[in-house]
Amino acid sequence: MINIIASIVTAVLQEGTASAPAIPASAGAALAVGLAALGSGYAERGIGAAAVGAIAEDESMFGRGLILTVLPETLVILALVVVFVV
Repeated sequence: MINIIASIVTAVLQEGTASAPAIPASAGAALAVGLAALGSGYAERGIGAAAVGAIAEDESMFGRGLILTVLPETLVILALVVVFVV
């Protein structure tokens, strides 16, 4: 998985001509949102499992577990801002 991401980043960062960017702005925005969503999903995998275990033991942990589960999604929301800026 890391090798695939490294090859994508290497391809993106290769310099084109001096006057043109390596990739179009829309492709860069799509790459930013896609990688943010991938990272967010990877983070939520462990957080969700831990939150469910904590809630099973103590129901008062629901609010804290919900906040910690939703927190990585803010990364995707901020990545969507890139789409509107570009």
